[in-house]
Amino acid sequence: MLAAYMAIYITLFCLLLNHLLIRSRSRGQAAALLLLTAPVVWTGLDFLRGWLFTGLPWMDLGYALYRQPLLIQAADLGGHHLITFSVVLINALLFWLLDRIFISRSSSSDDSDYHFGHPMTVFLLLSCLGGYSVVRYQQISSETATADTALVSAVQGNIEQSKKWSPTQKEKTVERYLSLSAQALEGEEKPEFMVWPETALPFYPAREPLMNRVRTFVRKNEIHLLTGSPYFTVSPENKKPVTYSNSALLLNQEGRLSARYNKQHLVPFGEYVPLRTYLWFIKPLVELIGDFTPGDSFEPLDADTIQAGVLICFESIFPDIARRETVKGANLLVNLTNDAWYGESSAPHHSWAMTVFRAVENRRSLVRSANTGISGFINPTGEIQKESPLFKAQAINARTPLLTVHTVFMHGGYRFGVLCLALIPFLLYLSVLKQQKTITTERSR
Repeated sequence: MLAAYMAIYITLFCLLLNHLLIRSRSRGQAAALLLLTAPVVWTGLDFLRGWLFTGLPWMDLGYALYRQPLLIQAADLGGHHLITFSVVLINALLFWLLDRIFISRSSSSDDSDYHFGHPMTVFLLLSCLGGYSVVRYQQISSETATADTALVSAVQGNIEQSKKWSPTQKEKTVERYLSLSAQALEGEEKPEFMVWPETALPFYPAREPLMNRVRTFVRKNEIHLLTGSPYFTVSPENKKPVTYSNSALLLNQEGRLSARYNKQHLVPFGEYVPLRTYLWFIKPLVELIGDFTPGDSFEPLDADTIQAGVLICFESIFPDIARRETVKGANLLVNLTNDAWYGESSAPHHSWAMTVFRAVENRRSLVRSANTGISGFINPTGEIQKESPLFKAQAINARTPLLTVHTVFMHGGYRFGVLCLALIPFLLYLSVLKQQKTITTERSR
């Protein structure tokens, strides 16, 4: 079902492109028009897919370059959508060249229709983006080398999903995380900030005696601990007296809860049921799945030198959440997730790839703690500093740069995808005008 839904956007791309190109008076004109329309239409539809019905921007084309930092630096201008635009533009340019060299010469097409002005303009645009990427990479690398740093630890518990919520397993789970955390503290330098994954604590902490062991550990070692946990809030005066959330809890060096982030972008039919107010007949499904309440704050969590912008689970694939947190003052992005659901599929690698771009777009280091992996550290250039293998319990430490620069993406560039989407009806309008003009011309002859 999901695959069929995702395929709709590929179908739309083909239909729209066909509509825009089919009325070209020659093959050469169609090839030139492709240079303009293909990147705009593809990128616009990618944005639409990432927004419509709460959005699923899973593995857009630009994400394929996540291990090529020199090629993705322009993401701090227009986000990952600009990189996707560039990828499609390069492919459209290659198509124009191949069509010009091979296909047109074997057909009756007039070579004069293949003007080099269009591809040269595209080549210059791509050269500018490439030059910017090289210069920006060197600039951010230099700033990263001289920036303030913090020693951070990411803990990967590797708790099986089938056992994770078992009441008999919760003590073993806490023991494993405390043991791995103790190992992380054994080096010459002690981490000042430690991260456990999404719902690492498989219980509501306010009513759980095991929470005292966690607080004691934090207080004894004088660290800041950010851990995932389910959480509930009692507000008798509200319509919903008890609200439940998927949260990240920050314990300060005294072991006290100093701040909390509630996940904002909930998983449909996983953490809540859409339209439950209007669709009365799905009430049993709500009771089965649960009914989490989304958070509404982008304020970073204060851990002394670290101002942590938190992303829980697949929030890392939505660029706007990390952007808003960075605008609010976050100097470190932290992703807590549980990818055990995905098993040995390619999904954990996809999720990791998309997370890289949040670091580049906002020029912030990013720390990721995943239950079964991939956990790791990403520099503001998008370079992967450290990463863990899947399905291995371990803790990894890294000295993490804390940049505070601002980017074009943060203050307007994030609208690049919106611009491409808005251009699609404009291109269709121009196509209709051109068709009407052609009909009028033919009738006047």
